[in-house]
Amino acid sequence: MSISSQFSAAPMAFLRGLLLGAALLATTLVSAQSGKTEVLWLGQAATRITTPTGKVIVIDPWITTNPKTPANFRTIESVGKVDLILVTHGHFDHFADAPALSLLNKAPMYGPAGLNQSVIALGILPVELAPRFGKGGTIQPFGPGGVKITAVHAEHSSELGWKNPATGKEEVHVGGEPVGYIIEMENGFKIWHMGDTGVFGDMRLIGDMYRPDLVLIPIGGHFVMNPVDAAMAVREMIRPRFALPIHYGTTPVLRGTPAEFNAALGTAPGTARMVTLDPGQKVDF
Repeated sequence: MSISSQFSAAPMAFLRGLLLGAALLATTLVSAQSGKTEVLWLGQAATRITTPTGKVIVIDPWITTNPKTPANFRTIESVGKVDLILVTHGHFDHFADAPALSLLNKAPMYGPAGLNQSVIALGILPVELAPRFGKGGTIQPFGPGGVKITAVHAEHSSELGWKNPATGKEEVHVGGEPVGYIIEMENGFKIWHMGDTGVFGDMRLIGDMYRPDLVLIPIGGHFVMNPVDAAMAVREMIRPRFALPIHYGTTPVLRGTPAEFNAALGTAPGTARMVTLDPGQKVDF
């Protein structure tokens, strides 16, 4: 496992774009050649995963107005090539840039069935870019033998806020039920992106069924688990090899910190290793 940063320093916007595009393409090729899974965190829950064969999956892309996203990732173009988008629920800090990213890349945006039904009905995305599936459902979007993605429970809500272009008024629409995603790579490495969630008893069941190697777990508190609750879930219920804290520090109410999470996690034999990233950093597994 190795951790690195991706920050642009080119003085001209055009040159910066060229260099970033080349770097993103090189990253995809290296990941595909090495058989590793790359995880790039962009703040809050926004995550870009490059699979061992070079497929790029973006989860919960809130980047253009996310205060924690590095400046060189503040446009949807800067994310690079995207093959698939996953949205865990309809809240703005998870859904915001997903439709634009989908349209730019002609990449399907998978989400909870009720959320995508609203997305289609409101004309946000055409039906071919907003496929639906739900908890317990497993898809293989790149064909047999490729990545497997299973939607699992999350203890949260999923209202979809939308500004009606005809009236200019903010509206709230059905967003389905929130989910997390178990993503199994081509080589068997498994990631559980938990989205937004509180603790729930079936975390143990999900851990036993899917045995994730890595969990991306929210620790900020207030809307999601705090560091102590998240550490308990990892240590006693999910029992992964690695835990990467997300969804903290973006707003004043998300006070939980990785240091608090790590202290609560402890060092008992068999306990998951915490992996911390700053927004814009990536890690290979």
